[in-house]
Amino acid sequence: MTEGAGQQFAPAPGPSPLRAEARAMLALTGPLVLTQVGQIAIMTTDVIMIGWLGEKFLAASSLGGSIFFLSFVIIMGIVMATAPLASQAFGARNARQVRRVIRQGLWITLMLSVPGVVVMHYAEEILLLLGQSAALAGRTPHYMDALAWSLPSAVGFVVLRNFAASINRPTPALLVMLCGVPLNGLLNYALIFGELGAPKLELQGAGIASAAANGVMFGAMLLIALWRRPFRKYRIFGRFWRPDWTIFRRIFVVGGPISVMFLMEFGVFAAAVILMGWISESAVAAHQVALQIAAVTFMVPFGISQAATVRVGQAVGRRDGEGARRAGWVAVLVGAVFMASTSILFLAIPDTLVGAFLDPQKPNSAVVLELAGHLLLIAAAFQLVDGAQAIGAGALRGLNDTAIPMVFTVFAYWVVGFGLAYGLGIHGGWGPTGIWIGLAAGLAVAALCHLVRFYVLMRKGVLPSFSKAPGSS
Repeated sequence: MTEGAGQQFAPAPGPSPLRAEARAMLALTGPLVLTQVGQIAIMTTDVIMIGWLGEKFLAASSLGGSIFFLSFVIIMGIVMATAPLASQAFGARNARQVRRVIRQGLWITLMLSVPGVVVMHYAEEILLLLGQSAALAGRTPHYMDALAWSLPSAVGFVVLRNFAASINRPTPALLVMLCGVPLNGLLNYALIFGELGAPKLELQGAGIASAAANGVMFGAMLLIALWRRPFRKYRIFGRFWRPDWTIFRRIFVVGGPISVMFLMEFGVFAAAVILMGWISESAVAAHQVALQIAAVTFMVPFGISQAATVRVGQAVGRRDGEGARRAGWVAVLVGAVFMASTSILFLAIPDTLVGAFLDPQKPNSAVVLELAGHLLLIAAAFQLVDGAQAIGAGALRGLNDTAIPMVFTVFAYWVVGFGLAYGLGIHGGWGPTGIWIGLAAGLAVAALCHLVRFYVLMRKGVLPSFSKAPGSS
Protein backbone atom coordinates (compact mmCIF):
# COMPACT_ATOMS: atom_id res chain seq x y z
CA MET A 1 0.00 0.00 0.00
CA THR A 2 1.40 3.36 -0.99
CA GLU A 3 2.05 5.97 1.66
CA GLY A 4 -1.07 7.89 2.61
CA ALA A 5 -3.48 5.42 1.06
CA GLY A 6 -6.75 5.21 2.88
CA GLN A 7 -6.24 8.42 4.78
CA GLN A 8 -9.30 10.61 5.33
CA PHE A 9 -8.76 14.20 4.31
CA ALA A 10 -11.07 16.88 5.73
CA PRO A 11 -12.33 19.44 3.22
CA ALA A 12 -10.48 22.73 3.17
CA PRO A 13 -12.05 25.08 5.67
CA GLY A 14 -14.15 27.88 4.21
CA PRO A 15 -13.93 31.48 5.26
CA SER A 16 -14.86 32.23 8.84
CA PRO A 17 -18.38 33.62 9.42
CA LEU A 18 -16.85 36.95 10.39
CA ARG A 19 -14.79 37.13 7.22
CA ALA A 20 -17.76 36.06 5.09
CA GLU A 21 -19.90 38.77 6.67
CA ALA A 22 -17.19 41.37 6.07
CA ARG A 23 -17.06 40.39 2.39
CA ALA A 24 -20.84 40.53 2.03
CA MET A 25 -21.00 43.82 3.91
CA LEU A 26 -18.31 45.43 1.76
CA ALA A 27 -19.90 44.14 -1.46
CA LEU A 28 -23.18 45.79 -0.50
CA THR A 29 -21.60 48.84 1.14
CA GLY A 30 -19.49 49.89 -1.85
CA PRO A 31 -22.34 50.76 -4.24
CA LEU A 32 -24.49 52.18 -1.43
CA VAL A 33 -21.70 54.44 -0.20
CA LEU A 34 -20.87 55.62 -3.71
CA THR A 35 -24.56 56.30 -4.34
CA GLN A 36 -24.69 58.43 -1.19
CA VAL A 37 -21.49 60.21 -2.20
CA GLY A 38 -23.10 60.91 -5.57
CA GLN A 39 -26.15 62.36 -3.82
CA ILE A 40 -24.05 64.68 -1.70
CA ALA A 41 -21.91 65.52 -4.75
CA ILE A 42 -25.02 67.03 -6.34
CA MET A 43 -25.61 69.20 -3.26
CA THR A 44 -21.91 70.08 -3.02
CA THR A 45 -21.87 71.15 -6.66
CA ASP A 46 -24.78 73.48 -5.90
CA VAL A 47 -22.99 74.94 -2.87
CA ILE A 48 -19.71 75.51 -4.74
CA MET A 49 -21.30 77.14 -7.77
CA ILE A 50 -23.66 79.30 -5.72
CA GLY A 51 -20.71 80.23 -3.48
CA TRP A 52 -18.90 81.64 -6.51
CA LEU A 53 -21.79 84.06 -6.94
CA GLY A 54 -20.92 85.53 -3.54
CA GLU A 55 -21.45 85.27 0.20
CA LYS A 56 -25.01 86.68 0.16
CA PHE A 57 -26.20 84.13 -2.40
CA LEU A 58 -24.59 81.28 -0.48
CA ALA A 59 -26.18 82.39 2.79
CA ALA A 60 -29.63 82.62 1.17
CA SER A 61 -29.35 79.19 -0.44
CA SER A 62 -28.15 77.74 2.87
CA LEU A 63 -31.24 78.96 4.71
CA GLY A 64 -33.63 77.96 1.94
CA GLY A 65 -31.88 74.62 1.48
CA SER A 66 -32.34 73.90 5.18
CA ILE A 67 -36.13 74.11 4.74
CA PHE A 68 -35.96 71.80 1.72
CA PHE A 69 -33.71 69.33 3.49
CA LEU A 70 -35.94 69.20 6.55
CA SER A 71 -38.96 68.44 4.36
CA PHE A 72 -36.96 65.81 2.53
CA VAL A 73 -35.66 64.01 5.63
CA ILE A 74 -39.10 63.94 7.29
CA ILE A 75 -40.59 62.08 4.32
CA MET A 76 -37.41 60.08 3.64
CA GLY A 77 -37.37 58.89 7.24
CA ILE A 78 -40.82 57.36 6.86
CA VAL A 79 -40.08 55.61 3.55
CA MET A 80 -36.72 54.40 4.91
CA ALA A 81 -38.84 51.73 6.61
CA THR A 82 -39.05 50.09 3.19
CA ALA A 83 -35.38 49.02 3.58
CA PRO A 84 -35.72 46.77 6.66
CA LEU A 85 -39.21 45.55 5.74
CA ALA A 86 -38.26 44.61 2.17
CA SER A 87 -34.96 43.10 3.35
CA GLN A 88 -36.75 40.92 5.89
CA ALA A 89 -39.18 39.78 3.18
CA PHE A 90 -36.27 38.99 0.87
CA GLY A 91 -34.49 37.09 3.64
CA ALA A 92 -37.68 35.05 4.12
CA ARG A 93 -37.88 34.50 0.31
CA ASN A 94 -41.23 36.26 0.08
CA ALA A 95 -41.17 38.17 -3.23
CA ARG A 96 -44.83 39.18 -2.92
CA GLN A 97 -44.12 40.90 0.37
CA VAL A 98 -41.19 42.79 -1.19
CA ARG A 99 -43.55 44.09 -3.91
CA ARG A 100 -46.15 45.21 -1.38
CA VAL A 101 -43.60 47.09 0.72
CA ILE A 102 -42.16 49.01 -2.24
CA ARG A 103 -45.59 49.75 -3.71
CA GLN A 104 -46.85 51.23 -0.47
CA GLY A 105 -43.60 53.17 -0.11
CA LEU A 106 -44.32 54.85 -3.44
CA TRP A 107 -47.89 55.56 -2.30
CA ILE A 108 -46.58 57.32 0.79
CA THR A 109 -44.07 59.28 -1.30
CA LEU A 110 -46.88 60.72 -3.41
CA MET A 111 -49.11 61.40 -0.42
CA LEU A 112 -46.52 63.30 1.63
CA SER A 113 -44.61 65.13 -1.09
CA VAL A 114 -47.52 67.37 -2.10
CA PRO A 115 -47.78 69.24 1.24
CA GLY A 116 -43.97 69.36 1.35
CA VAL A 117 -43.85 71.20 -1.99
CA VAL A 118 -46.51 73.65 -0.78
CA VAL A 119 -44.58 74.43 2.43
CA MET A 120 -41.41 75.25 0.50
CA HIS A 121 -43.21 77.90 -1.53
CA TYR A 122 -43.54 79.83 1.75
CA ALA A 123 -39.82 79.73 2.57
CA GLU A 124 -39.48 83.52 2.78
CA GLU A 125 -42.32 83.85 5.26
CA ILE A 126 -40.98 80.99 7.37
CA LEU A 127 -37.51 82.53 7.55
CA LEU A 128 -38.92 85.94 8.53
CA LEU A 129 -40.83 84.28 11.36
CA LEU A 130 -37.54 82.72 12.48
CA GLY A 131 -35.92 86.13 12.84
CA GLN A 132 -33.86 86.24 9.64
CA SER A 133 -33.24 89.55 7.92
CA ALA A 134 -35.68 90.64 5.22
CA ALA A 135 -32.84 91.05 2.70
CA LEU A 136 -31.57 87.50 3.28
CA ALA A 137 -35.01 85.86 3.38
CA GLY A 138 -36.07 87.80 0.28
CA ARG A 139 -33.50 86.03 -1.89
CA THR A 140 -34.72 82.52 -1.08
CA PRO A 141 -37.91 82.33 -3.24
CA HIS A 142 -35.83 82.52 -6.43
CA TYR A 143 -34.16 79.29 -5.35
CA MET A 144 -36.93 77.49 -3.46
CA ASP A 145 -39.79 77.87 -5.94
CA ALA A 146 -37.83 75.74 -8.40
CA LEU A 147 -36.05 73.42 -5.93
CA ALA A 148 -39.36 72.41 -4.31
CA TRP A 149 -40.34 70.36 -7.34
CA SER A 150 -37.41 68.00 -6.84
CA LEU A 151 -38.92 66.68 -3.58
CA PRO A 152 -41.21 63.91 -5.00
CA SER A 153 -38.54 62.51 -7.31
CA ALA A 154 -35.80 62.70 -4.66
CA VAL A 155 -37.89 60.71 -2.15
CA GLY A 156 -39.10 58.30 -4.84
CA PHE A 157 -35.49 57.58 -5.75
CA VAL A 158 -34.85 56.62 -2.11
CA VAL A 159 -37.67 54.05 -2.20
CA LEU A 160 -36.38 52.48 -5.41
CA ARG A 161 -32.81 52.52 -4.11
CA ASN A 162 -34.00 50.67 -0.99
CA PHE A 163 -35.75 48.16 -3.24
CA ALA A 164 -32.53 47.49 -5.15
CA ALA A 165 -30.43 47.21 -1.99
CA SER A 166 -32.90 44.92 -0.21
CA ILE A 167 -32.51 42.29 -2.95
CA ASN A 168 -28.70 42.69 -3.01
CA ARG A 169 -28.66 44.62 -6.31
CA PRO A 170 -27.47 48.14 -5.39
CA THR A 171 -25.34 48.78 -8.48
CA PRO A 172 -28.05 50.19 -10.82
CA ALA A 173 -28.84 52.97 -8.35
CA LEU A 174 -25.13 53.80 -8.26
CA LEU A 175 -24.90 53.95 -12.05
CA VAL A 176 -27.93 56.24 -12.23
CA MET A 177 -26.43 58.51 -9.59
CA LEU A 178 -23.08 58.62 -11.40
CA CYS A 179 -24.92 59.91 -14.46
CA GLY A 180 -26.93 62.39 -12.40
CA VAL A 181 -23.89 64.13 -10.88
CA PRO A 182 -22.40 65.47 -14.15
CA LEU A 183 -25.90 66.27 -15.46
CA ASN A 184 -26.59 68.42 -12.41
CA GLY A 185 -23.18 70.08 -12.69
CA LEU A 186 -23.71 70.89 -16.37
CA LEU A 187 -27.18 72.32 -15.74
CA ASN A 188 -25.88 74.36 -12.81
CA TYR A 189 -23.06 75.79 -14.89
CA ALA A 190 -25.41 76.73 -17.71
CA LEU A 191 -28.32 78.14 -15.70
CA ILE A 192 -26.50 79.83 -12.79
CA PHE A 193 -23.91 81.66 -14.90
CA GLY A 194 -25.74 81.91 -18.24
CA GLU A 195 -23.33 79.68 -20.13
CA LEU A 196 -23.84 77.34 -23.12
CA GLY A 197 -26.55 79.60 -24.53
CA ALA A 198 -28.75 79.42 -21.40
CA PRO A 199 -30.14 82.46 -19.57
CA LYS A 200 -28.30 83.64 -16.44
CA LEU A 201 -30.74 82.72 -13.65
CA GLU A 202 -28.36 82.61 -10.65
CA LEU A 203 -30.20 81.09 -7.61
CA GLN A 204 -33.26 80.19 -9.65
CA GLY A 205 -31.02 78.35 -12.11
CA ALA A 206 -29.55 76.26 -9.28
CA GLY A 207 -33.05 75.23 -8.18
CA ILE A 208 -34.11 74.32 -11.73
CA ALA A 209 -30.92 72.28 -12.24
CA SER A 210 -31.46 70.23 -9.07
CA ALA A 211 -35.14 69.61 -9.88
CA ALA A 212 -34.33 68.47 -13.40
CA ALA A 213 -31.46 66.20 -12.34
CA ASN A 214 -33.55 64.53 -9.62
CA GLY A 215 -36.44 64.00 -12.02
CA VAL A 216 -34.19 62.32 -14.59
CA MET A 217 -32.61 60.06 -11.96
CA PHE A 218 -35.96 58.92 -10.58
CA GLY A 219 -37.25 58.24 -14.09
CA ALA A 220 -34.18 56.19 -14.98
CA MET A 221 -34.38 54.14 -11.77
CA LEU A 222 -38.08 53.53 -12.33
CA LEU A 223 -37.42 52.19 -15.83
CA ILE A 224 -34.76 49.85 -14.42
CA ALA A 225 -37.12 48.61 -11.71
CA LEU A 226 -39.85 47.89 -14.27
CA TRP A 227 -37.87 46.40 -17.14
CA ARG A 228 -34.52 45.02 -16.00
CA ARG A 229 -33.85 41.63 -14.45
CA PRO A 230 -34.15 40.67 -11.62
CA PHE A 231 -36.22 43.72 -10.64
CA ARG A 232 -39.03 43.24 -13.13
CA LYS A 233 -40.06 39.87 -11.67
CA TYR A 234 -41.22 41.70 -8.54
CA ARG A 235 -43.77 43.69 -10.62
CA ILE A 236 -43.78 46.65 -8.24
CA PHE A 237 -46.47 48.39 -10.31
CA GLY A 238 -48.67 45.29 -10.43
CA ARG A 239 -52.13 46.37 -9.21
CA PHE A 240 -50.56 49.62 -8.08
CA TRP A 241 -53.99 51.08 -7.33
CA ARG A 242 -54.78 48.37 -4.76
CA PRO A 243 -54.11 49.45 -1.17
CA ASP A 244 -52.39 47.21 1.34
CA TRP A 245 -53.35 48.86 4.59
CA THR A 246 -51.45 46.37 6.78
CA ILE A 247 -48.12 47.24 5.19
CA PHE A 248 -49.10 50.89 4.77
CA ARG A 249 -49.56 51.14 8.52
CA ARG A 250 -46.44 49.07 9.17
CA ILE A 251 -44.30 51.51 7.18
CA PHE A 252 -45.59 54.35 9.35
CA VAL A 253 -45.09 52.36 12.56
CA VAL A 254 -41.46 51.58 11.70
CA GLY A 255 -40.74 54.68 9.63
CA GLY A 256 -42.41 57.29 11.84
CA PRO A 257 -39.74 57.06 14.54
CA ILE A 258 -37.03 56.98 11.84
CA SER A 259 -38.46 60.21 10.47
CA VAL A 260 -38.38 61.78 13.91
CA MET A 261 -34.79 60.60 14.36
CA PHE A 262 -33.74 62.18 11.07
CA LEU A 263 -35.69 65.31 11.96
CA MET A 264 -33.95 65.54 15.31
CA GLU A 265 -30.50 65.08 13.80
CA PHE A 266 -30.79 67.17 10.66
CA GLY A 267 -33.15 69.57 12.40
CA VAL A 268 -30.53 70.51 14.98
CA PHE A 269 -28.10 71.33 12.15
CA ALA A 270 -30.82 73.41 10.48
CA ALA A 271 -31.43 75.14 13.81
CA ALA A 272 -27.70 75.83 13.94
CA VAL A 273 -28.06 77.71 10.65
CA ILE A 274 -30.71 79.88 12.29
CA LEU A 275 -28.40 80.56 15.24
CA MET A 276 -25.61 81.44 12.80
CA GLY A 277 -28.00 83.84 11.07
CA TRP A 278 -28.44 85.67 14.38
CA ILE A 279 -24.67 86.20 14.44
CA SER A 280 -23.86 87.26 10.85
CA GLU A 281 -24.10 86.35 7.17
CA SER A 282 -20.44 85.36 7.29
CA ALA A 283 -21.20 82.88 10.07
CA VAL A 284 -24.00 81.32 7.98
CA ALA A 285 -21.75 81.01 4.94
CA ALA A 286 -18.83 79.54 6.93
CA HIS A 287 -21.17 77.08 8.64
CA GLN A 288 -22.50 75.96 5.26
CA VAL A 289 -19.01 75.42 3.82
CA ALA A 290 -17.72 73.41 6.78
CA LEU A 291 -20.96 71.44 7.10
CA GLN A 292 -20.95 70.57 3.41
CA ILE A 293 -17.43 69.11 3.68
CA ALA A 294 -18.41 67.14 6.78
CA ALA A 295 -21.57 65.99 4.98
CA VAL A 296 -19.49 64.54 2.14
CA THR A 297 -17.52 62.31 4.51
CA PHE A 298 -20.71 61.46 6.45
CA MET A 299 -22.17 59.88 3.31
CA VAL A 300 -19.79 56.94 3.77
CA PRO A 301 -21.07 55.89 7.23
CA PHE A 302 -24.60 56.77 6.09
CA GLY A 303 -24.19 54.32 3.21
CA ILE A 304 -22.72 51.76 5.61
CA SER A 305 -25.73 52.28 7.88
CA GLN A 306 -28.03 51.39 4.98
CA ALA A 307 -26.00 48.25 4.34
CA ALA A 308 -26.25 47.42 8.05
CA THR A 309 -30.04 47.79 7.88
CA VAL A 310 -30.22 45.44 4.90
CA ARG A 311 -27.80 42.82 6.28
CA VAL A 312 -29.35 42.80 9.74
CA GLY A 313 -32.84 42.74 8.19
CA GLN A 314 -32.00 39.81 5.93
CA ALA A 315 -30.64 37.91 8.95
CA VAL A 316 -33.90 38.64 10.78
CA GLY A 317 -35.85 37.19 7.84
CA ARG A 318 -33.72 34.02 8.13
CA ARG A 319 -34.21 34.01 11.94
CA ASP A 320 -30.42 34.16 12.34
CA GLY A 321 -29.68 36.08 15.53
CA GLU A 322 -25.94 35.51 15.42
CA GLY A 323 -25.87 36.71 11.81
CA ALA A 324 -27.72 39.90 12.79
CA ARG A 325 -25.25 40.58 15.61
CA ARG A 326 -22.27 39.95 13.36
CA ALA A 327 -23.64 42.19 10.58
CA GLY A 328 -24.15 45.12 12.96
CA TRP A 329 -20.69 45.05 14.53
CA VAL A 330 -18.86 44.50 11.25
CA ALA A 331 -20.59 47.62 9.91
CA VAL A 332 -19.53 49.64 12.96
CA LEU A 333 -15.90 48.52 12.55
CA VAL A 334 -15.82 49.40 8.84
CA GLY A 335 -17.27 52.85 9.56
CA ALA A 336 -14.82 53.54 12.40
CA VAL A 337 -11.80 52.86 10.20
CA PHE A 338 -13.02 55.26 7.53
CA MET A 339 -14.05 58.09 9.86
CA ALA A 340 -10.71 57.95 11.68
CA SER A 341 -9.00 58.63 8.36
CA THR A 342 -11.25 61.62 7.60
CA SER A 343 -10.45 63.10 11.01
CA ILE A 344 -6.77 63.05 10.09
CA LEU A 345 -7.57 64.65 6.72
CA PHE A 346 -9.55 67.50 8.31
CA LEU A 347 -6.73 68.20 10.75
CA ALA A 348 -4.06 68.11 8.05
CA ILE A 349 -5.47 70.36 5.29
CA PRO A 350 -8.50 72.36 6.52
CA ASP A 351 -7.65 75.48 4.49
CA THR A 352 -7.27 73.49 1.29
CA LEU A 353 -10.63 71.80 1.76
CA VAL A 354 -12.59 75.01 2.38
CA GLY A 355 -10.77 76.98 -0.33
CA ALA A 356 -12.80 75.55 -3.21
CA PHE A 357 -16.10 76.94 -1.97
CA LEU A 358 -15.68 80.71 -2.38
CA ASP A 359 -14.01 83.09 -4.80
CA PRO A 360 -11.19 84.59 -2.71
CA GLN A 361 -11.53 87.84 -4.67
CA LYS A 362 -15.09 88.41 -3.50
CA PRO A 363 -15.65 90.83 -0.59
CA ASN A 364 -15.46 89.17 2.84
CA SER A 365 -14.43 85.76 1.43
CA ALA A 366 -11.27 85.68 3.55
CA VAL A 367 -13.31 86.03 6.76
CA VAL A 368 -15.68 83.23 5.75
CA LEU A 369 -12.89 80.87 4.71
CA GLU A 370 -10.92 81.42 7.92
CA LEU A 371 -13.97 80.69 10.07
CA ALA A 372 -14.92 77.67 7.96
CA GLY A 373 -11.42 76.24 8.41
CA HIS A 374 -11.70 76.67 12.17
CA LEU A 375 -15.09 74.89 12.23
CA LEU A 376 -13.62 72.05 10.18
CA LEU A 377 -11.11 71.40 12.96
CA ILE A 378 -14.04 70.87 15.34
CA ALA A 379 -15.63 68.57 12.74
CA ALA A 380 -12.47 66.45 12.84
CA ALA A 381 -13.13 65.79 16.51
CA PHE A 382 -16.65 64.42 15.95
CA GLN A 383 -16.06 62.29 12.85
CA LEU A 384 -15.88 58.99 14.75
CA VAL A 385 -18.99 59.56 16.84
CA ASP A 386 -20.93 60.88 13.84
CA GLY A 387 -20.23 57.69 11.93
CA ALA A 388 -20.94 55.47 14.95
CA GLN A 389 -24.35 57.01 15.68
CA ALA A 390 -25.44 56.64 12.03
CA ILE A 391 -24.33 53.00 11.73
CA GLY A 392 -25.70 52.06 15.15
CA ALA A 393 -29.08 53.51 14.18
CA GLY A 394 -28.95 51.62 10.86
CA ALA A 395 -28.31 48.31 12.61
CA LEU A 396 -31.24 48.98 14.95
CA ARG A 397 -33.49 49.73 11.97
CA GLY A 398 -32.70 46.24 10.67
CA LEU A 399 -34.31 44.98 13.89
CA ASN A 400 -37.33 47.29 13.39
CA ASP A 401 -36.15 48.95 16.62
CA THR A 402 -36.93 52.62 16.02
CA ALA A 403 -39.08 53.89 18.91
CA ILE A 404 -36.45 53.80 21.68
CA PRO A 405 -33.68 55.19 19.41
CA MET A 406 -36.08 58.01 18.57
CA VAL A 407 -36.17 58.95 22.27
CA PHE A 408 -32.37 58.79 22.33
CA THR A 409 -32.11 61.26 19.46
CA VAL A 410 -34.52 63.75 21.00
CA PHE A 411 -32.41 63.79 24.16
CA ALA A 412 -29.01 63.72 22.44
CA TYR A 413 -29.60 66.35 19.78
CA TRP A 414 -32.04 68.74 21.39
CA VAL A 415 -31.40 68.53 25.12
CA VAL A 416 -27.62 68.05 24.96
CA GLY A 417 -26.69 69.24 21.46
CA PHE A 418 -28.92 72.26 20.92
CA GLY A 419 -28.84 73.16 24.60
CA LEU A 420 -25.06 73.46 24.54
CA ALA A 421 -25.02 75.10 21.09
CA TYR A 422 -27.44 77.82 22.22
CA GLY A 423 -25.88 78.18 25.65
CA LEU A 424 -22.26 78.37 24.48
CA GLY A 425 -22.75 80.01 21.09
CA ILE A 426 -25.34 82.66 21.88
CA HIS A 427 -25.48 83.21 25.64
CA GLY A 428 -21.88 82.22 26.34
CA GLY A 429 -20.51 84.44 23.58
CA TRP A 430 -18.48 81.67 21.97
CA GLY A 431 -20.18 82.29 18.61
CA PRO A 432 -19.91 79.70 15.82
CA THR A 433 -17.31 77.71 17.79
CA GLY A 434 -19.70 77.21 20.71
CA ILE A 435 -22.50 76.18 18.36
CA TRP A 436 -20.35 73.47 16.78
CA ILE A 437 -19.12 72.20 20.15
CA GLY A 438 -22.77 71.69 21.11
CA LEU A 439 -23.43 69.77 17.88
CA ALA A 440 -20.43 67.52 18.53
CA ALA A 441 -21.63 66.73 22.06
CA GLY A 442 -25.06 65.73 20.77
CA LEU A 443 -23.54 63.33 18.23
CA ALA A 444 -21.38 61.71 20.91
CA VAL A 445 -24.36 61.04 23.19
CA ALA A 446 -26.40 59.61 20.29
CA ALA A 447 -23.55 57.27 19.30
CA LEU A 448 -23.20 55.91 22.83
CA CYS A 449 -26.95 55.31 23.19
CA HIS A 450 -27.35 53.52 19.83
CA LEU A 451 -24.36 51.22 20.25
CA VAL A 452 -25.30 50.25 23.80
CA ARG A 453 -28.88 49.59 22.67
CA PHE A 454 -27.73 47.28 19.85
CA TYR A 455 -25.38 45.43 22.22
CA VAL A 456 -28.14 44.85 24.78
CA LEU A 457 -30.69 43.62 22.20
CA MET A 458 -28.21 41.24 20.60
CA ARG A 459 -27.10 39.89 23.96
CA LYS A 460 -30.74 39.14 24.79
CA GLY A 461 -31.26 37.54 21.35
CA VAL A 462 -34.14 39.86 20.48
CA LEU A 463 -35.43 39.50 16.91
CA PRO A 464 -38.64 41.10 15.58
CA SER A 465 -41.40 38.80 14.39
CA PHE A 466 -41.79 38.47 10.64
CA SER A 467 -45.09 37.35 9.18
CA LYS A 468 -46.74 37.39 5.80
CA ALA A 469 -49.22 40.15 5.31
CA PRO A 470 -52.74 39.13 4.36
CA GLY A 471 -54.07 39.68 0.88
CA SER A 472 -53.35 38.42 -2.61
CA SER A 473 -51.16 40.99 -4.27
